[in-house]
Amino acid sequence: MLTPFKADRVVVLKGERRLVLMRGDRVLKVYRVALGRYPEGHKSRQGDAKTPEGSYTIDYRIDSDRSKFYRALHISYPNERDRARAAQLGVDPGGEIMIHGLPTNWSAKDVGHPKLDWTQGCIALTNREMDEIWQMVSDGTRIEIHP
Repeated sequence: MLTPFKADRVVVLKGERRLVLMRGDRVLKVYRVALGRYPEGHKSRQGDAKTPEGSYTIDYRIDSDRSKFYRALHISYPNERDRARAAQLGVDPGGEIMIHGLPTNWSAKDVGHPKLDWTQGCIALTNREMDEIWQMVSDGTRIEIHP
């Protein structure tokens, strides 16, 4: 059932493979997610298939007709700390980290969702779940990604 409330914060618990929509201290909805193929640790460079950890913002959205995935909410990775860390390592920090649905014309079974971590660092849900999140999360919403 879709709640009429908008989330003011998104919390991702990587170790639990959970995405939690919050409004104040109230949990609105909890989803099971798939992460980057190598989910342990913080993203440090482009191509490492890790999901970043830290505080970010949902800064824009891409509808299905402009994405290879079913809807996508862009996460503001890399932030200043991420860019500084990458510069120290002499690597490109990467980007284009999103919360998104399934690949176009694929089913959850096709990608092993949610049992397998199959993304390149993004946070993935089913298309039905992505429809709910699309309605409940506005651009500018804070997202916290925890180990």
